Amino acid sequence: MTLTQLRYLVAIADSGLNITLAAERVHATQPGLSKQLKQLEDELGFQLFTRKGRSLESVAPAGERVLAHARRILEEAGNIRAYAANERGQHAGRLVLATTHTQARFVLPEIIAAVKREFPQVSVHLQAAADGEVLEQLARGEADLALISTAGSEPEGGVAVPLFRWRRVVLVPRTHPLAALDRAPTLIELAAYPLVSYESSNKPESSLRRAFIARGVEPQLAITARDADLIKTYVRTGLGVGVLAEMATGARDVDLKVLPAPDELPECITWAVIPRARVLREYALALLHGIAPQLDRRDLRRVLEGNLEPRWPAAPTWRELSQPITT
Repeated sequence: MTLTQLRYLVAIADSGLNITLAAERVHATQPGLSKQLKQLEDELGFQLFTRKGRSLESVAPAGERVLAHARRILEEAGNIRAYAANERGQHAGRLVLATTHTQARFVLPEIIAAVKREFPQVSVHLQAAADGEVLEQLARGEADLALISTAGSEPEGGVAVPLFRWRRVVLVPRTHPLAALDRAPTLIELAAYPLVSYESSNKPESSLRRAFIARGVEPQLAITARDADLIKTYVRTGLGVGVLAEMATGARDVDLKVLPAPDELPECITWAVIPRARVLREYALALLHGIAPQLDRRDLRRVLEGNLEPRWPAAPTWRELSQPITT
Protein backbone atom coordinates (compact mmCIF):
# COMPACT_ATOMS: atom_id res chain seq x y z
CA MET A 1 0.00 0.00 0.00
CA THR A 2 1.37 3.40 -0.99
CA LEU A 3 0.38 7.02 -0.49
CA THR A 4 -0.06 7.25 -4.25
CA GLN A 5 -2.63 4.45 -4.20
CA LEU A 6 -4.52 6.15 -1.36
CA ARG A 7 -4.42 9.45 -3.21
CA TYR A 8 -5.84 7.79 -6.33
CA LEU A 9 -8.56 6.12 -4.26
CA VAL A 10 -9.68 9.45 -2.79
CA ALA A 11 -9.54 11.10 -6.22
CA ILE A 12 -11.86 8.44 -7.66
CA ALA A 13 -14.37 8.91 -4.86
CA ASP A 14 -14.25 12.71 -5.14
CA SER A 15 -14.67 12.57 -8.93
CA GLY A 16 -18.01 10.81 -8.76
CA LEU A 17 -16.36 7.47 -9.62
CA ASN A 18 -15.29 8.91 -12.96
CA ILE A 19 -11.90 7.34 -13.64
CA THR A 20 -11.07 9.77 -16.45
CA LEU A 21 -11.77 12.82 -14.29
CA ALA A 22 -9.91 11.30 -11.33
CA ALA A 23 -6.85 10.67 -13.51
CA GLU A 24 -6.90 14.29 -14.66
CA ARG A 25 -7.09 15.52 -11.07
CA VAL A 26 -4.03 13.57 -9.96
CA HIS A 27 -2.14 14.08 -13.26
CA ALA A 28 -2.07 10.36 -14.02
CA THR A 29 -3.11 8.23 -16.97
CA GLN A 30 -6.40 6.38 -16.79
CA PRO A 31 -4.76 2.92 -17.24
CA GLY A 32 -2.16 3.78 -14.60
CA LEU A 33 -4.81 4.82 -12.11
CA SER A 34 -6.89 1.70 -12.77
CA LYS A 35 -3.82 -0.49 -12.32
CA GLN A 36 -2.99 1.10 -8.96
CA LEU A 37 -6.58 0.64 -7.78
CA LYS A 38 -6.49 -3.06 -8.70
CA GLN A 39 -3.18 -3.52 -6.89
CA LEU A 40 -4.61 -1.89 -3.76
CA GLU A 41 -7.73 -4.06 -3.85
CA ASP A 42 -5.60 -7.19 -4.41
CA GLU A 43 -3.48 -6.32 -1.37
CA LEU A 44 -6.51 -5.63 0.83
CA GLY A 45 -8.33 -8.73 -0.35
CA PHE A 46 -11.68 -7.10 -1.16
CA GLN A 47 -13.19 -4.64 -3.61
CA LEU A 48 -13.45 -0.99 -2.63
CA PHE A 49 -16.13 -0.24 -5.24
CA THR A 50 -19.11 -2.13 -6.61
CA ARG A 51 -18.99 -2.50 -10.36
CA LYS A 52 -21.39 -2.71 -13.24
CA GLY A 53 -19.51 -4.19 -16.15
CA ARG A 54 -16.29 -2.20 -16.51
CA SER A 55 -17.69 0.88 -14.73
CA LEU A 56 -17.62 1.72 -11.04
CA GLU A 57 -21.15 1.92 -9.65
CA SER A 58 -20.75 2.87 -5.98
CA VAL A 59 -18.36 2.82 -3.04
CA ALA A 60 -18.61 -0.51 -1.23
CA PRO A 61 -19.32 -0.43 2.54
CA ALA A 62 -15.79 -1.61 3.28
CA GLY A 63 -14.52 0.97 0.81
CA GLU A 64 -16.20 3.76 2.79
CA ARG A 65 -14.22 2.78 5.87
CA VAL A 66 -10.98 2.56 3.92
CA LEU A 67 -11.70 5.95 2.35
CA ALA A 68 -12.13 7.56 5.76
CA HIS A 69 -8.76 6.22 6.89
CA ALA A 70 -7.13 7.15 3.58
CA ARG A 71 -8.25 10.76 3.94
CA ARG A 72 -6.77 10.99 7.43
CA ILE A 73 -3.50 9.40 6.31
CA LEU A 74 -3.15 11.78 3.36
CA GLU A 75 -3.95 14.77 5.57
CA GLU A 76 -1.30 13.76 8.10
CA ALA A 77 1.22 13.16 5.32
CA GLY A 78 0.48 16.67 4.07
CA ASN A 79 0.94 18.02 7.59
CA ILE A 80 4.35 16.34 7.85
CA ARG A 81 5.43 17.86 4.54
CA ALA A 82 4.17 21.31 5.61
CA TYR A 83 5.93 21.07 8.99
CA ALA A 84 9.18 19.98 7.35
CA ALA A 85 9.00 22.80 4.79
CA ASN A 86 8.40 25.35 7.56
CA GLU A 87 11.36 23.97 9.55
CA ARG A 88 13.62 24.17 6.48
CA GLY A 89 12.47 27.69 5.72
CA GLN A 90 11.26 26.49 2.33
CA HIS A 91 8.54 28.84 1.17
CA ALA A 92 7.65 27.48 -2.26
CA GLY A 93 4.26 25.90 -2.71
CA ARG A 94 0.63 26.20 -3.64
CA LEU A 95 -2.13 27.85 -1.63
CA VAL A 96 -5.72 27.03 -2.60
CA LEU A 97 -8.32 29.37 -1.14
CA ALA A 98 -12.07 28.79 -1.36
CA THR A 99 -14.01 32.01 -0.93
CA THR A 100 -16.90 34.12 -2.16
CA HIS A 101 -16.78 36.50 -5.11
CA THR A 102 -17.02 39.55 -2.84
CA GLN A 103 -14.00 38.52 -0.75
CA ALA A 104 -12.01 37.55 -3.86
CA ARG A 105 -12.78 40.81 -5.67
CA PHE A 106 -12.74 43.43 -2.92
CA VAL A 107 -10.80 42.09 0.09
CA LEU A 108 -8.04 39.82 -1.17
CA PRO A 109 -6.24 41.52 -4.10
CA GLU A 110 -3.85 43.70 -2.07
CA ILE A 111 -3.36 40.98 0.55
CA ILE A 112 -2.45 38.35 -2.04
CA ALA A 113 -0.13 40.82 -3.80
CA ALA A 114 1.70 41.37 -0.49
CA VAL A 115 1.97 37.60 0.09
CA LYS A 116 3.37 37.14 -3.41
CA ARG A 117 5.97 39.85 -2.79
CA GLU A 118 7.06 38.13 0.44
CA PHE A 119 6.85 34.60 -0.99
CA PRO A 120 7.45 34.90 -4.75
CA GLN A 121 7.64 31.10 -5.23
CA VAL A 122 4.11 30.57 -3.97
CA SER A 123 1.20 30.19 -6.39
CA VAL A 124 -2.20 31.24 -5.07
CA HIS A 125 -5.35 29.67 -6.51
CA LEU A 126 -8.71 31.31 -5.80
CA GLN A 127 -11.86 29.22 -6.03
CA ALA A 128 -14.69 31.76 -5.89
CA ALA A 129 -18.08 30.21 -5.24
CA ALA A 130 -21.45 30.82 -3.65
CA ASP A 131 -21.68 30.89 0.14
CA GLY A 132 -23.08 27.38 0.36
CA GLU A 133 -20.40 25.91 -1.90
CA VAL A 134 -17.32 27.33 -0.15
CA LEU A 135 -17.41 24.99 2.86
CA GLU A 136 -18.29 22.06 0.60
CA GLN A 137 -15.04 22.61 -1.29
CA LEU A 138 -13.15 22.66 2.01
CA ALA A 139 -14.86 19.47 3.18
CA ARG A 140 -13.90 17.70 -0.07
CA GLY A 141 -10.26 18.63 0.48
CA GLU A 142 -10.21 20.92 -2.55
CA ALA A 143 -8.92 23.94 -0.60
CA ASP A 144 -6.39 24.64 2.14
CA LEU A 145 -8.67 27.11 3.87
CA ALA A 146 -11.92 28.96 3.28
CA LEU A 147 -13.14 32.53 3.73
CA ILE A 148 -16.85 32.92 4.34
CA SER A 149 -19.21 35.43 5.93
CA THR A 150 -22.13 34.81 8.25
CA ALA A 151 -24.65 37.00 10.04
CA GLY A 152 -25.22 34.43 12.75
CA SER A 153 -23.25 31.69 14.46
CA GLU A 154 -19.75 30.71 13.44
CA PRO A 155 -19.46 28.36 10.46
CA GLU A 156 -18.77 24.66 10.94
CA GLY A 157 -16.34 22.43 9.09
CA GLY A 158 -13.11 23.30 10.89
CA VAL A 159 -11.50 25.86 13.15
CA ALA A 160 -13.39 29.15 12.56
CA VAL A 161 -11.31 32.29 13.04
CA PRO A 162 -13.10 35.68 13.05
CA LEU A 163 -11.28 38.10 10.74
CA PHE A 164 -13.38 41.27 10.53
CA ARG A 165 -16.92 42.59 10.85
CA TRP A 166 -18.87 44.40 8.16
CA ARG A 167 -22.28 45.82 7.39
CA ARG A 168 -24.41 45.99 4.30
CA VAL A 169 -25.13 49.17 2.38
CA VAL A 170 -27.92 50.33 0.11
CA LEU A 171 -26.94 51.40 -3.40
CA VAL A 172 -29.12 53.44 -5.78
CA PRO A 173 -28.64 55.60 -8.89
CA ARG A 174 -28.36 59.28 -7.99
CA THR A 175 -31.70 59.91 -9.73
CA HIS A 176 -33.52 57.39 -7.53
CA PRO A 177 -36.01 58.74 -4.93
CA LEU A 178 -34.02 57.14 -2.08
CA ALA A 179 -30.92 59.08 -3.14
CA ALA A 180 -32.45 62.21 -1.58
CA LEU A 181 -32.23 60.63 1.88
CA ASP A 182 -29.45 61.64 4.27
CA ARG A 183 -30.04 58.60 6.44
CA ALA A 184 -30.51 54.89 6.20
CA PRO A 185 -33.83 53.95 4.56
CA THR A 186 -36.18 51.91 6.71
CA LEU A 187 -37.15 48.37 5.84
CA ILE A 188 -40.64 49.63 5.03
CA GLU A 189 -39.15 52.16 2.56
CA LEU A 190 -36.98 49.47 0.98
CA ALA A 191 -39.93 47.12 0.68
CA ALA A 192 -41.57 49.58 -1.71
CA TYR A 193 -38.86 48.93 -4.32
CA PRO A 194 -37.51 45.85 -6.10
CA LEU A 195 -34.16 44.76 -4.65
CA VAL A 196 -30.95 43.52 -6.24
CA SER A 197 -28.83 41.48 -3.84
CA TYR A 198 -26.80 38.31 -3.33
CA GLU A 199 -28.28 34.97 -4.37
CA SER A 200 -28.22 33.82 -0.72
CA SER A 201 -31.09 36.28 -0.17
CA ASN A 202 -33.39 33.71 -1.81
CA LYS A 203 -32.88 31.24 1.02
CA PRO A 204 -35.45 31.08 3.84
CA GLU A 205 -32.66 31.39 6.43
CA SER A 206 -31.27 34.55 4.79
CA SER A 207 -30.72 37.28 7.40
CA LEU A 208 -32.01 39.85 4.88
CA ARG A 209 -35.26 37.95 4.34
CA ARG A 210 -35.69 37.29 8.06
CA ALA A 211 -35.24 40.99 8.88
CA PHE A 212 -37.97 42.01 6.44
CA ILE A 213 -40.37 39.32 7.61
CA ALA A 214 -39.79 40.28 11.25
CA ARG A 215 -40.88 43.79 10.28
CA GLY A 216 -44.03 42.38 8.67
CA VAL A 217 -43.10 42.92 5.02
CA GLU A 218 -41.82 40.71 2.20
CA PRO A 219 -38.73 41.84 0.23
CA GLN A 220 -39.22 42.19 -3.53
CA LEU A 221 -36.17 40.47 -5.00
CA ALA A 222 -35.91 41.58 -8.63
CA ILE A 223 -32.63 39.78 -9.32
CA THR A 224 -29.93 38.04 -7.32
CA ALA A 225 -26.31 37.32 -8.20
CA ARG A 226 -23.13 35.94 -6.64
CA ASP A 227 -20.98 38.79 -7.92
CA ALA A 228 -21.20 42.28 -6.35
CA ASP A 229 -20.11 43.87 -9.63
CA LEU A 230 -23.12 42.27 -11.32
CA ILE A 231 -25.37 43.64 -8.59
CA LYS A 232 -24.02 47.15 -9.25
CA THR A 233 -24.46 46.68 -12.99
CA TYR A 234 -28.16 45.92 -12.59
CA VAL A 235 -28.62 48.75 -10.11
CA ARG A 236 -27.25 51.09 -12.80
CA THR A 237 -29.87 49.85 -15.26
CA GLY A 238 -32.61 50.92 -12.85
CA LEU A 239 -33.71 47.35 -12.23
CA GLY A 240 -33.77 47.82 -8.46
CA VAL A 241 -32.16 48.97 -5.22
CA GLY A 242 -28.89 47.27 -4.41
CA VAL A 243 -28.22 45.70 -1.00
CA LEU A 244 -24.64 44.47 -0.77
CA ALA A 245 -21.48 44.37 1.36
CA GLU A 246 -19.86 47.68 2.25
CA MET A 247 -16.50 46.37 0.93
CA ALA A 248 -17.98 46.20 -2.56
CA THR A 249 -18.38 49.96 -3.01
CA GLY A 250 -15.63 52.42 -3.77
CA ALA A 251 -14.33 55.43 -5.64
CA ARG A 252 -15.40 54.05 -9.02
CA ASP A 253 -19.07 54.14 -8.04
CA VAL A 254 -19.42 57.92 -8.29
CA ASP A 255 -22.61 57.56 -10.33
CA LEU A 256 -24.30 55.74 -7.45
CA LYS A 257 -25.43 56.88 -4.01
CA VAL A 258 -24.32 54.74 -1.08
CA LEU A 259 -26.60 54.77 1.96
CA PRO A 260 -26.30 52.87 5.24
CA ALA A 261 -28.51 49.81 5.44
CA PRO A 262 -31.27 49.68 8.06
CA ASP A 263 -30.04 48.74 11.53
CA GLU A 264 -32.32 45.69 11.45
CA LEU A 265 -29.99 44.08 8.91
CA PRO A 266 -27.46 42.43 11.23
CA GLU A 267 -23.72 42.90 11.15
CA CYS A 268 -21.79 40.15 9.36
CA ILE A 269 -18.48 38.51 10.24
CA THR A 270 -15.95 37.23 7.73
CA TRP A 271 -14.34 34.02 9.01
CA ALA A 272 -11.41 31.90 7.99
CA VAL A 273 -12.28 28.22 8.28
CA ILE A 274 -9.30 25.89 8.52
CA PRO A 275 -9.39 22.08 8.74
CA ARG A 276 -8.70 20.91 12.28
CA ALA A 277 -5.16 19.74 13.07
CA ARG A 278 -3.94 21.33 9.83
CA VAL A 279 -0.31 22.49 9.71
CA LEU A 280 -0.39 25.75 7.78
CA ARG A 281 2.53 26.94 5.72
CA GLU A 282 4.07 30.30 6.60
CA TYR A 283 2.57 31.95 3.54
CA ALA A 284 -0.94 30.87 4.58
CA LEU A 285 -0.38 32.41 8.01
CA ALA A 286 0.91 35.57 6.32
CA LEU A 287 -2.28 35.80 4.26
CA LEU A 288 -4.51 35.47 7.32
CA HIS A 289 -2.46 38.02 9.24
CA GLY A 290 -2.64 40.37 6.26
CA ILE A 291 -6.43 40.24 6.32
CA ALA A 292 -6.68 40.41 10.12
CA PRO A 293 -3.59 42.06 11.68
CA GLN A 294 -5.00 41.50 15.17
CA LEU A 295 -4.25 37.77 14.88
CA ASP A 296 -1.05 36.41 16.41
CA ARG A 297 0.49 33.89 14.01
CA ARG A 298 2.01 31.81 16.83
CA ASP A 299 -1.30 31.56 18.69
CA LEU A 300 -3.07 30.61 15.47
CA ARG A 301 -0.57 27.83 14.88
CA ARG A 302 -0.94 26.56 18.48
CA VAL A 303 -4.73 26.47 18.21
CA LEU A 304 -4.59 24.51 14.95
CA GLU A 305 -2.15 22.05 16.52
CA GLY A 306 -4.51 21.57 19.47
CA ASN A 307 -2.09 23.08 21.97
CA LEU A 308 -4.13 26.19 22.80
CA GLU A 309 -7.79 26.93 23.35
CA PRO A 310 -9.06 29.49 20.83
CA ARG A 311 -9.47 32.92 22.42
CA TRP A 312 -9.53 35.16 19.38
CA PRO A 313 -9.12 38.92 19.75
CA ALA A 314 -12.15 41.06 18.93
CA ALA A 315 -12.58 41.30 15.18
CA PRO A 316 -12.27 44.91 13.92
CA THR A 317 -14.78 46.45 11.56
CA TRP A 318 -14.06 46.72 7.85
CA ARG A 319 -13.89 50.50 8.22
CA GLU A 320 -11.21 50.18 10.90
CA LEU A 321 -9.17 47.83 8.71
CA SER A 322 -9.46 50.04 5.65
CA GLN A 323 -8.43 53.26 7.44
CA PRO A 324 -5.17 54.61 6.00
CA ILE A 325 -2.26 54.54 8.45
CA THR A 326 -1.15 58.04 9.43
CA THR A 327 2.07 59.01 11.15
